Amino acid sequence: MAGTEKTKSADKKERATRSKKRPLCRSFEFAARSIGFENVAGADEAGRGPLAGPVVAAAVILPTVCPLLTINDSKKLTPKQREKLYGQIIDTAVSFKIVSVGVVAVDNMNIYRAALHAMKLAAEGLDPLPDFVYIDGPARVDIKIPQHALVDGDALCFSVAAASILAKVSRDRQMVEYDDIFPGYGFAKHKGYGTAEHMEALRRLGPCPIHRRSFAPVKELIGD
Repeated sequence: MAGTEKTKSADKKERATRSKKRPLCRSFEFAARSIGFENVAGADEAGRGPLAGPVVAAAVILPTVCPLLTINDSKKLTPKQREKLYGQIIDTAVSFKIVSVGVVAVDNMNIYRAALHAMKLAAEGLDPLPDFVYIDGPARVDIKIPQHALVDGDALCFSVAAASILAKVSRDRQMVEYDDIFPGYGFAKHKGYGTAEHMEALRRLGPCPIHRRSFAPVKELIGD
């Protein structure tokens, strides 16, 4: 029995590993098109968790016949894979839009609302406009376009995964640029997340203009 259970466990782990590596199918886009929608978009954001920098959202409409078979959730890809796919998505897309919402808006609106606002702007910025949008996450955004909020959409839906790659790469590139403007924090390495290195630099140097004052670790340092 013990050997059988170990075999089942090994099989389960192998299936999970294959699932992580397997590229996404386009069943969600096909489902929307099967009921009459034509320009089906996906939208996602990157940068809700970091202590510094903007939140970036992207929306993308991919063609019905799309050669990009290796698209997957950006979190399951290496930086090199994301960079390669970024260019391929932009070259292939019917339409794409990338929007950055800065730290002042994040602090004023809160990060949750800022992320939804960024996805709204990205979806509304597509040309042609989509007639249906898959939104990553549990919440709908304030647009007049038919939409579906899809939890773990970046791991399930082809166009949402493509949007996640555009958002992630765009934000990472911005943080590398900020590393030159605000040296000493290590933004190019950790991209603004609260790593031990970042926290040490934050305590030593204090917050810089792109730190989110509404986030607890930063707020505690400045005494608000």
